[in-house]
Amino acid sequence: MGFFKDWQEEYEIIKERDPAIKNKWEVLLYPHFKAMRAYRRAHKLYLKGKYFRARLISQRAARKTGIEIHPGATIGKGFFIDHGAGVVIGETAVIGNNVTLYQCVTLGGTGKESGKRHPTLEDNVMVSVGAKVLGSFTIGANSKIGAGSVVLSEVPPNSTVVGVPGRVVKRDNERVPWIDLNQVDLPDPVMNELMHIEKENEDLRRELDNMREKIDDGK
Repeated sequence: MGFFKDWQEEYEIIKERDPAIKNKWEVLLYPHFKAMRAYRRAHKLYLKGKYFRARLISQRAARKTGIEIHPGATIGKGFFIDHGAGVVIGETAVIGNNVTLYQCVTLGGTGKESGKRHPTLEDNVMVSVGAKVLGSFTIGANSKIGAGSVVLSEVPPNSTVVGVPGRVVKRDNERVPWIDLNQVDLPDPVMNELMHIEKENEDLRRELDNMREKIDDGK
């Protein structure tokens, strides 16, 4: 009964976020589906203190799927890993509801903390391809982490982060629904800064030209 319930629930999650899926049978081919079934078994064992058996299950799943989820991690409802290869989720990571991760994402530690070492992702967060979130801080609800970003500090809700190290680009204070999140329409603060500098240079050149004209007129 548990298998068919998981199958149905995962199909509902996947079909909302991955247009490539055509029918329920394909769910069985998704690494995410296999990894999450293994995680659920391993997590129950971990909570009972059966750490070796829990890690045995999670490591077998990692070898088969390319997705490494520590059995100690806490994961909410509606979680989805698209593609999945190279995803790593640490022991003390906490993931809220309706969170989406893409391939090669790491929710890891810095090696300098003890106890809670891994990030907390609140509801409706999306982490794009290759992003690394390292440390025991919180990514606020409805936030997006851009592809390839390295996030090392707190992110407020309804924010977008891009770059290395990650820089927060504030969004409107209104809620950003997770279903509208994507990996493409992200602001580029570095490019914005370069454009700002270029504009300042143009203004300075204009002022210099005006000064030269005044000096020439005075002669």
